[in-house]
Amino acid sequence: MSDYEVLEIGALDAWRSHYGGFDAARSRDGRRIVDHELAMQYLGLSANALEPGEEAGYWHTHARIEELYVFLAGTGQMGLDDEVVDVGPGSVVRVGQDVWRTWRAHPDSEGELRWLCIRGGGEPLPRTPDDGRRDPDRPSPW
Repeated sequence: MSDYEVLEIGALDAWRSHYGGFDAARSRDGRRIVDHELAMQYLGLSANALEPGEEAGYWHTHARIEELYVFLAGTGQMGLDDEVVDVGPGSVVRVGQDVWRTWRAHPDSEGELRWLCIRGGGEPLPRTPDDGRRDPDRPSPW
């Protein structure tokens, strides 16, 4: 048996119907903690959607975890320590350890702010993956 899983999280416009969080006290509409549904070892992933004007309502930081926010739809802002950064489709924001962060969907956003948050910890990644192999003789399956 191969070590892979497939999970359908739905189209972007369905993300708001998700309800979840890391625990019951932190659950909300528009959040799905994908790594709770897959056997992920080194990465975490959440799919998120906020209505225009909605905000996280809290700041947080991590001592060991690095986060990558990939914005796919809507417009919003991230608070990063003492700065505010505008975000929208195509914005990618890396947030390192010990940086305070929060976010909101801009009140006049033309739709929900939708993004993926990818979390990683552990060892630094090599610049070029150094643990892989290639097989140029293996035929493509299609």
